[in-house]
Amino acid sequence: MPALVQAGYYLLLREPGWFEHRVLKGTVPNVNMHVFSPRCEEVDRMLAFRDRLRSHDADREEYERVKRELAVRTWERVQDYADAKTRVVRRITLRALG
Repeated sequence: MPALVQAGYYLLLREPGWFEHRVLKGTVPNVNMHVFSPRCEEVDRMLAFRDRLRSHDADREEYERVKRELAVRTWERVQDYADAKTRVVRRITLRALG
C-alpha cells in the first residue's frame, strides 16, 4: 500500500472481511485499482473472467452491452452499479471456470 500511495493512488474503499480487498483511485489516468491479499482465490476467478472476455467475442460483447446499459443510469452508490452487473459476471465466470 505505501508504494501505491507514493505512486499517486489514494485509498477509496477497504473491505477487510472480503479477502482484505482494497480499492485505490488514481487520477492520472482516472482508474480504480482493486488490491487483494496474497494468494487470494478471488484473484484466480477474476483472471479467469478476464481471460474469457479476451478469448470469447460473444461473452465480451454481452458484458459490454450490459455495462453500457448500466452506465447511463444514475446510481446512489457505486456498489449498486456493481450489484446490477453481478448476474452477467457470474454467468461468464461460470463458463470460464467450466
